[in-house]
Amino acid sequence: MLRAMRNVTLRQLRVFAAAARHMNFSRAAEELHLSQPAVSTQIKEFAGCLGLPLFERIGRRNYLTPAGEEMLECARAITQRLKEAESALAHMKGITGGRLNVAVISAGDYFFPRVLAQFGAGHPGVTFNLTVHNREELLRHLADNLTDLAVMVRPPAELDVIAVPFAPHPYVIVAAPDHPLARMRQIPRATLNREHFVQREQGSDTWNSMREVFGRQFSKLHIAMQIHSTETIKQAVVAGMGIAFLSAHTIGLDLRAGNLVVLDVQDFPATLHWYLVHNRTKRLPPVAVAFKEFLLQEGASLIERLVRFDAGGKVARGRHERGRRGG
Repeated sequence: MLRAMRNVTLRQLRVFAAAARHMNFSRAAEELHLSQPAVSTQIKEFAGCLGLPLFERIGRRNYLTPAGEEMLECARAITQRLKEAESALAHMKGITGGRLNVAVISAGDYFFPRVLAQFGAGHPGVTFNLTVHNREELLRHLADNLTDLAVMVRPPAELDVIAVPFAPHPYVIVAAPDHPLARMRQIPRATLNREHFVQREQGSDTWNSMREVFGRQFSKLHIAMQIHSTETIKQAVVAGMGIAFLSAHTIGLDLRAGNLVVLDVQDFPATLHWYLVHNRTKRLPPVAVAFKEFLLQEGASLIERLVRFDAGGKVARGRHERGRRGG
C-alpha cells in the first residue's frame, strides 16, 4: 500500500474529493471544468494505485467504500495542509500578495464585487476568488472548508462557526410601477394577504428572511410562484405577475430605471443584517483577516453608498417619485 500511495497525485486527490462531495461524476466534472470521462479516468487510476475500489453503486445511488471514506479524510487533510502552507507563505509576503477566498449568497452579487474592488485598491497584489451560491451551496462550501469567508443573512446554527454582523440588510416589497398599490401610502400589512407574491425558493435566505419578517402572517400570504433567480423574479414583477419581497440591495438599478417601485408598506423596510462567517477552528490567512477588519470598519457605509439605500428607508424609487424623494 505504501509503495502504491507514492504514485498518487494531487490531481487525483482533487478529482476524487470533488466526486465524493457530489457523489456524481458529472457534477464533479462541471466543478473542475473537466469532461466526465477525464474524471472517471482519474478516479480509476487513483483506485488502481490503491488496489481498492473507492465507490460502490447500490440501486441508483453511489456510495463511498470504506477505502473511499478513508481517502476522503486524507484528501481533506492534505487540502487543508496545503492551504495552511499557502497562508504561511502569504504571511511571509505580507497581505499585498495573498489570495482571498470569499463565498456570498446570490443577493450579494449585486454589490460585493465592488466591495472587493475597494479592498483591492488598498491592497495591491491581492487576488480574489469570489463564488456566488444559494444558501444550501454556501453552507456546503463552509462545511467542506472550500472558502475562507462566507457572507450571508443568517448564520447556520448547525455548523461551528464565528459569525459577525457588519452591515444592515433591508428588505422591501416591490411592484410594477402601474400596480394598484404603487401610489398608496402606509399600506397595512394585512392588505398584502390579497396579493400574489413571486418569491425565491424555500430554503433560500430570502425565503427565510420573509418568514422571519412576516411571522404569523406568512402563512396567510399567497406565494403564487417560486423562482430560483432574483433577476427572473424582478422580470415577473415587471410583467405584472405579482409583487415580491426582496433585498433592497438587489433592486437599485431597477428603481433608477423606473422598472420597479418600492411599496410604502407599514413596518417596511424590514432590516436584518449581513453576516461575515467562517469556521471557528479555521486559521484565517492574513489577507482574510485584513478583509474581515475592512468589512467591520467600512462595510456598512460602503454598501450604503454602493446601493444607494439606507436602513432609515430612503429608497431611490421609480420615476414618478424621484422629484419628491430626491432620487
